[in-house]
Amino acid sequence: MAPLQNCRLVVVAVWFQKLTFGETRGSLTARLPRHIVSAIDQIKILGIRAGARTVHRFTGVWPVVVEGRVFVRSWTVKPDGWYRAFLEDPRGTISIGNRNVRIRAVRVRSERLRDAVEDAYASKYATPASRKYVVGFRTPRRRDATIEFVPR
Repeated sequence: MAPLQNCRLVVVAVWFQKLTFGETRGSLTARLPRHIVSAIDQIKILGIRAGARTVHRFTGVWPVVVEGRVFVRSWTVKPDGWYRAFLEDPRGTISIGNRNVRIRAVRVRSERLRDAVEDAYASKYATPASRKYVVGFRTPRRRDATIEFVPR
C-alpha cells in the first residue's frame, strides 16, 4: 500500500473507534436518530434495560435532551442497579412507546455537559413535586452517574 493510503486507513480506523466506543468530547460521537430523540424529549419517563444479556427488567428513568443528545442520571447508584449494570456492560435497550431501541451507555465526563444536563432537568421537571429530585441530581455522586445513550 502507498503511504497516503495507509494514512487514510489509520484516520478511518480512529474515526470508527470513536464512533463505536464513544467519546463525549468530540463531534464524532454517534447520535440517536432525531425522531427518537424528539420522542424522548416529549416524555417524562423512559423505560431502560441495562445489559445486552441481562435479567434486568425495564426501569423508568427521567431522560433529558441536550444538544440533540439523550442523557439520564441515576438517583440511587445502587450496586445492583441499572447504572452499575451499564458500567459492566454498556449495551442495553430503551423502550419508546411500542418500540425497543438498542443503545449503548457512555459515561459523561465533561463538566460543561453535566451542567447542561442539570439545567435541562430543572427546565423539564419544573413541578413542585419534582424539585426535590432536580436539586438532588446536582450532588457530586449523581453528577458522576450521568450517562449518554448512543446507538449500538
